[in-house]
Amino acid sequence: MNLSAVTPQAAPGRIPAKAGIGLRFRHHQPVAQARPDVAWFEVHTENYMGGGTVPRYLDTIRRDYPISLHGVGLSLGSADGLDAAHLERVRNVIDRVEPGLVSEHLSWSVTGGTYLADLLPLPLTEEALAIVCRHVDQVQAHLKRRILIENPSTYLRFRHSTIPEWEFLAQLAQRTGCGILCDVNNIYVSASNHGWDARTYLAALPPAAIGEIHLAGHSVRELGQGRTLRIDDHGSRVAPPVWALYREALGRFGPVPTLIEWDSNVPALEILREEAATAEAILEEHANEVAYANAD
Repeated sequence: MNLSAVTPQAAPGRIPAKAGIGLRFRHHQPVAQARPDVAWFEVHTENYMGGGTVPRYLDTIRRDYPISLHGVGLSLGSADGLDAAHLERVRNVIDRVEPGLVSEHLSWSVTGGTYLADLLPLPLTEEALAIVCRHVDQVQAHLKRRILIENPSTYLRFRHSTIPEWEFLAQLAQRTGCGILCDVNNIYVSASNHGWDARTYLAALPPAAIGEIHLAGHSVRELGQGRTLRIDDHGSRVAPPVWALYREALGRFGPVPTLIEWDSNVPALEILREEAATAEAILEEHANEVAYANAD
């Protein structure tokens, strides 16, 4: 892929089944001025709820690029219920940005009115599933649109969980009609930490529900006695095993809008474009394989 700056090919609106980049603050000005060759951008919804320079940059950028909104604050798994004021703020951002996709996390972050500033794991039980389903229904009704729910990266499991995570997500999609944001790095991280089979996880997800894929880097922490813990820190290039799992995902789900996430130690925009180019090459490779198979 040519990484020189050119006029974007995609029109604002629908997110194409190509590789996009997570847009971070340090790249607002370079993107607005140079209009680099990037298929689409995703931003964190909560970063654009205020006024000032930040949302004005996004207003400029969205004229040339499709935008996806990725939320971190709805706390869909909270037993306290949804924050109606926050949900309305989300709707206001959607009305302003007109995103091609809207997504949130399978997690909770609010209790007793206190925001804990983290994406915390859920006990995977029928009770928790009912709560999340109710909240997703409420969100989709309020926003008048389908949303995608992202699988988490986890470092512990609740002893009283009764539903495998992949089945929990599949049931959530079936009961609410929501889509799934399949974070391939999160699957690899969680599978490594818990001894799951990442391919089994992918195979359990309904292909029709997959609306987006995330890719990111992770770190490895040595715990001693030969044990390691993988941390989903979004602070490095995508690891080779995650690229391999991404190929598996495309084989199951077909071409899906794919995002490169990088949230800590954010590099120059060119590095992110290189990662997106790798994802785009794999998407094209998959398309060629499908075309060749259909030609036989």
